[in-house]
Amino acid sequence: MIASLTNFFITSSIIVFGIALLFSLFRLIKGPTTADRVVAFDASSAILMSIVGVMSVVYGTFSFLDSILLIAIISFVSSVSISRYIEGGHVFNANNKRNR
Repeated sequence: MIASLTNFFITSSIIVFGIALLFSLFRLIKGPTTADRVVAFDASSAILMSIVGVMSVVYGTFSFLDSILLIAIISFVSSVSISRYIEGGHVFNANNKRNR
C-alpha cells in the first residue's frame, strides 16, 4: 500500500513538474520583456532542481544533490548578471574602485 502510494506521488510529481517546466520554457522563449525572461529562467531552474531532487529519491542516491547545488549557483549568478545588465547596461563595473 505504501509503496504504491509512493510510486503514484513520485510519478504524478514528475508529470506536474514536466508540465510546469513546459509552461516556464514557453514564457522564457515568448516573454515580451527581458525581465519576464529572467523570471521564467529562475522558475525553470527551480523546477529543474525539483525534478533532479525527485529523481534522487527515485534512484535512492545522494549523488544528484551536488547537481542541484550546481544548478542553483549557476541560476543565481546568471540572474544577478542579467539583472545588472538590464539595470545599467553593463555587468562588470571597473570604474568604481574602492578608496584604500
